[in-house]
Amino acid sequence: MNGSGSRHPDQGMFPFGDAGTMASFPVTCPTAKPATLKRQYVPLGSVWEGEDAELLERMLDFYPRKRPKRILDATVNGGRFWRGSNRPVMGLDISIQHRPNVAGDNANMPFRPEAFDVVVYDPPHIPNQGKDNEKDFNTRFGLVLRSSKENAYTFTHTYPPFAKEAYRVLRPEGVLFCKITDYVHHHRYNWAHLDFIQAAREAGFKACDCIIKIRKGPIIDPKWKTAHHTRRQHCYWLVFRKSAKCE
Repeated sequence: MNGSGSRHPDQGMFPFGDAGTMASFPVTCPTAKPATLKRQYVPLGSVWEGEDAELLERMLDFYPRKRPKRILDATVNGGRFWRGSNRPVMGLDISIQHRPNVAGDNANMPFRPEAFDVVVYDPPHIPNQGKDNEKDFNTRFGLVLRSSKENAYTFTHTYPPFAKEAYRVLRPEGVLFCKITDYVHHHRYNWAHLDFIQAAREAGFKACDCIIKIRKGPIIDPKWKTAHHTRRQHCYWLVFRKSAKCE
């Protein structure tokens, strides 16, 4: 997730800044399979009720034009998307407590231009979230950031700088996957997925697809016994391409 930080002074020289190994991150990164292997077409539905890791694996097979050789998770946190995965993943996080491959700001990434085939982005979904009756979001998702009144208690202001950096570090025809959810705060509906689409388009991305991911149950704040909006029980996986066309 976004935070303060500065770019590595040799950022233009190295594809992965000063972290050339992934030994500290619980993801294995074998040599990528040759891109010449022909993949069998498997359709992907627009609604998903399973786990994110399984969906992401399907998306990585479905959307990139070639098998990705370098994948950046720009909000890696504890790496829950990649447990058991053999994908070549570089994990970036602002917090060193998660032991990312690279500790840094995803609005000011320490990577050279066009270093990755795929970028994955899972920003904080709900600002200033504490606990509900069943989940501690700070522990599970690493929601260490809070949003101020000046930013309307949203994270919308973090989308444009990230989108520009994602565009910079992606190769031509590269793909950006963004998991995001709308939410209600102060009795107002916040259209986060639309805000991110706008930021990505302004950065140069082509918005290409959307998958609705269904949760097992809605996120409920115990402070609010009565709600005047529907309870959020889904989020979105948005798909963008660094290209003038999607297909």
